[in-house]
Amino acid sequence: MHLPVRLGGADIAQTRAAPVRVAGFDQPLVWVTIALLMWGLVMVFSASIAMGDNPRFNRAGYSESYHLIRHAISLVFAFVAGLIAFQVPMRTWERTAPWLFVVALLLLVIVLIPHVGINVNGARRWLPLGFMRFQPSELAKLAMVFYAASYMVRKMEIKERFFRAVLPMGVAVVVVGMLLLAEPDMGAFMVIAIIAMGILFLGGVNARMFFLIAMLVVVAFATMVAASPWRRERIFAYLDPFSEEHALGKGYQLSHSLIAIGRGEIFGVGLGGSVEKLHWLPEAHTDFLLAVIGEELGLVGVLVAIALFLWLTRRIMHIGRQAIALDRVFAGLAAQGVGVWMGFQTFINMGVNLGALPTKGLTLPLMSFGGSAILMNVVALAVVLRVDYENRVLMRGGRV
Repeated sequence: MHLPVRLGGADIAQTRAAPVRVAGFDQPLVWVTIALLMWGLVMVFSASIAMGDNPRFNRAGYSESYHLIRHAISLVFAFVAGLIAFQVPMRTWERTAPWLFVVALLLLVIVLIPHVGINVNGARRWLPLGFMRFQPSELAKLAMVFYAASYMVRKMEIKERFFRAVLPMGVAVVVVGMLLLAEPDMGAFMVIAIIAMGILFLGGVNARMFFLIAMLVVVAFATMVAASPWRRERIFAYLDPFSEEHALGKGYQLSHSLIAIGRGEIFGVGLGGSVEKLHWLPEAHTDFLLAVIGEELGLVGVLVAIALFLWLTRRIMHIGRQAIALDRVFAGLAAQGVGVWMGFQTFINMGVNLGALPTKGLTLPLMSFGGSAILMNVVALAVVLRVDYENRVLMRGGRV
């Protein structure tokens, strides 16, 4: 026999005060992220397996599995960093956002110091950390997400006033841009500028102000291209990569990327069967990984990649909107900033590989070889999962 249990007032209060158990996080987002990471691991191995046969890399001791092992190690570090980032409450990220931005600026300065930053192909973008080369521009992307979101929360009451609302953020972007262009890394500067503009727009800055900012950014990039002979040459090469003038110069990468994608046709030549990765297509395992996907897995493989990234970006933006609806503006803008980052960088990388945009040194998020890029991508997505987790806690009546 079960006897009825009577609860006193104190017992009821204690029951109500008990912590709410929340089943927790966006599982489809996690599985899509894991799918992209694992697919990237396979494709990086396929794209880099022949690099050890190249005398240029053979002297450095590269083996067939060199990039596979390093990429797998990067994934392990990224997984651990993502777990740690997921444990950090969004209010802590909001408090530390300005300091994280300062740290990113300091690292961007340090990487420019001779004999400190690593120079590769004329660009000084990496810091040696022993177990990996760290690229401060990747941290700067995440730092800009947090800083811009925090800035919009702090300046919410003056967002209709152009100079007071936009000018300080513009100065921050210009400072970061000057440091990145000194490396040079125009691709990262473009992503960071778009992140800042996207968060300003999503944060409610007047539409006329936003379009004015956009025009100024376009003019700034056009001026940089016009003032740089090698950037102009790259633009002209993009317009006609197969011409006699550009086929063996600035148009070389793009022409071989298009050849690779063309060879793949509908279903591809088969995993591992790429010819272009055999020392024809430079950076096949980093910037031009999509070309190898197109050659080996065909149009079907490219469309699957586009669909996964489209779903990922859409889901991140939805989580951000949900947070803003729950009156968590910083968390919402930070999540949407990550969505802008992932979506825009994917768009640029795929556009370059498909010949729709000029060649730009940006990797395919979550998939291309690159330890610091993978690390910061996973940390950014862990922050989005934290936003989603806190959303669920609040919707179930809990506290964050």
